[in-house]
Amino acid sequence: MKDVLVSLACFIVLSMAPACMSADDSSKTADSANYDRQRRDMVESQIRARGISDPGVLDAMLVVERHLFVPGYYRKYSYTDGPLPIGKDQTISQPYIVALMTELLDVDSTDKVLEIGTGSGYQAAILGELADSVFTIEIIPELAEQAEKLLEKLGYTNIFVRCGDGFVGWEEHAPYDGIIVTCAPTEIPEPLLTQLAEGGRLVIPVGTMWQELILVTKTDGETRRESVIPVRFVPMTGEAAEKK
Repeated sequence: MKDVLVSLACFIVLSMAPACMSADDSSKTADSANYDRQRRDMVESQIRARGISDPGVLDAMLVVERHLFVPGYYRKYSYTDGPLPIGKDQTISQPYIVALMTELLDVDSTDKVLEIGTGSGYQAAILGELADSVFTIEIIPELAEQAEKLLEKLGYTNIFVRCGDGFVGWEEHAPYDGIIVTCAPTEIPEPLLTQLAEGGRLVIPVGTMWQELILVTKTDGETRRESVIPVRFVPMTGEAAEKK
């Protein structure tokens, strides 16, 4: 009789469980919940606590799943306070720096934005949550292809990826309300200043080993430059950049 009762109890438990829930599904659900918690902690402790207050930026950092842009080996570190390797000697930037640069850009929902240095596609995704359209350039073909595929998979129809030399910008779609550069030239590329719209903002690291993050604003055709904080980015590469 005991065996019958045990068997019946097992039958009831199994029959009440979702038919589609496998061990893998359960693991994925747990991972997703864990990443969600880590992402909320990241926004509170690394970003909001350091003074980032733009609601749109904070929301975008909560929505975009950073771990999806990090290679598998480093994925467990996705929400830590620092940059991570993404291959080809490139990195995904520290979350705080992504948030800071995005806030400095002051993106509006009607804005057209140019990004130089697509990398993993994470910064483009953040911008895609805020801007009307994002045009992003990556000089390394493999990274450009990976980012484009991932952004398409995630449903971003307002982000356009191009493989090319970011030093010269993307003239066909200029002028841009905002331009953000995630690699460091030794000086601000003149084509980017030309492609910046009146009233637009350019956020760019400039220098060699260590750089200064610079905010450029354009008013009445004149540009004003303001130093923000010291930063460290990978150098800008490409034929035009190397000639400089």
